[in-house]
Amino acid sequence: MKKLITLIMLVTLPMTLVAQDEAPKEVPEAKTWVTEQSARVGGKSIDYTVTAGTMLMKNDKDEATALFGYTAYVAKGGNKSERPVMFAYNGGPGSASLWLHMGILGPQRAVIADAGWSDNGPYKRVNNEYSIIDEVDLVMIDPVGTGFSKPVGVGKGEDFWGVDQDIKSVSEFIVQYLTENKRWASPKFILGESYGGIRSGGVAYYLLNKHMVALNGVILVSPFMEFATGFAGMGIDLPHVMFLPTFASTANYHGALSEKREDLKAFMDEVAEFALNEYAPALLKGSRISDTERAAVLVKLSEYTGLSEEYWDLANLRINEGRFTKELSRATGVTIGRIDSRFSGNMINRVGESMSYDPMTTSIGPGYLAAFMDYYQNDLGVEDVGNYTVFGNVFGAWDWSHAQPDLQGFKLPIPNTSVDLTMAMKQNPSMRVLVQQGYYDLATPHLATEYYIDHMDLSDELRQNIELVYYEAGHMMYVHEPSMVKYKADLARFIQAGASN
Repeated sequence: MKKLITLIMLVTLPMTLVAQDEAPKEVPEAKTWVTEQSARVGGKSIDYTVTAGTMLMKNDKDEATALFGYTAYVAKGGNKSERPVMFAYNGGPGSASLWLHMGILGPQRAVIADAGWSDNGPYKRVNNEYSIIDEVDLVMIDPVGTGFSKPVGVGKGEDFWGVDQDIKSVSEFIVQYLTENKRWASPKFILGESYGGIRSGGVAYYLLNKHMVALNGVILVSPFMEFATGFAGMGIDLPHVMFLPTFASTANYHGALSEKREDLKAFMDEVAEFALNEYAPALLKGSRISDTERAAVLVKLSEYTGLSEEYWDLANLRINEGRFTKELSRATGVTIGRIDSRFSGNMINRVGESMSYDPMTTSIGPGYLAAFMDYYQNDLGVEDVGNYTVFGNVFGAWDWSHAQPDLQGFKLPIPNTSVDLTMAMKQNPSMRVLVQQGYYDLATPHLATEYYIDHMDLSDELRQNIELVYYEAGHMMYVHEPSMVKYKADLARFIQAGASN
């Protein structure tokens, strides 16, 4: 009898285990909430439909891989084939889109204090007169790992958390949205902020070459497009040159220079001239620089940044943005912002070499999230979607390698998708590009943005399709009300021109 029982166990147990292994994972249901809304934008009333929630994404085997969170604003009436549609997202990697959504693009706007500390509640939001929904149907996207978006089914984080993985998944969401909502004939735009620049360069190329989707326009807001220019202090001289004018604008704003420069643009042009024609060659020479040349460069570095010649000398002429902001205000115990260097807060560690926090984020972040959740739950009626992830924990897991399209599939360890954008512009010569950049941005400095554009291998004719506009604000220039007004005007004009191609 014992032998019989043992035999039965040996036969049935493996069968049970196989059945468990083959059992499919339970896939959460995609949910959307649809409401009819109206808003006053640009002096006129707009009636529109809002669809908020998630979209289920599948792979080539029809297996579920992710739920993509999004919010779509579609105007009522009119010909949908002629009405432009724009897909927008923030960056990070790992940032949700509530910043653009509740800061400038959507019909509701969070009320925050510009370059200062906002109250801790009650948090407020207002009708956004500067929304873009009077010009386009707007789809706000939260890439996987942010907002309400997450891997499901057979999907895993590594399928989405990387330069090329992210480009692929965002592009496929756009294509699926176009199909499900019958928008293939519409003029199409994408808008990305910060790391959204790397994403947008890749998406513009990927959509055209993998899905035959030709964009009318690409909007790059404070773009990060080339890894090598964005991180000073890694033994590469180029980023140090790119950051210098923003060091100067920051020092000027905080009264750290011997003489206040009132004409900001003229001052930035002056510092850029020095950075490119004197500072860059000095760094390139390394130890071969003469004592006379080094002394002359130290004088100007001190003059333009407010830091002492001795400090610059001890740093071997090279400091990153963390050291700059720390040293600039160490004596006063103030921490200066990186995302927007007009912001300042209380310094936590006065002997450290980098900021402990960014005062802009802690100042405006709680108000943005509170306004977004209040709007989502009470106006749009969204329920049962879980916690909204503002900053996903994906940066450390990010695969930075990129199969640059001009290298026959070879993957570079660091990305530069200005190459992808260049190739997309060559293949789609009617596509236009708008770049919006702030002067007080220590996350993506404006000289680095100019560098991307200047080094795109384009004919003079195609280069005319790129427009670069500046704002006297930081990374999220739209927190500054005069810049908010200009931002909307610049974007609306660009879309109107691009949609009529």
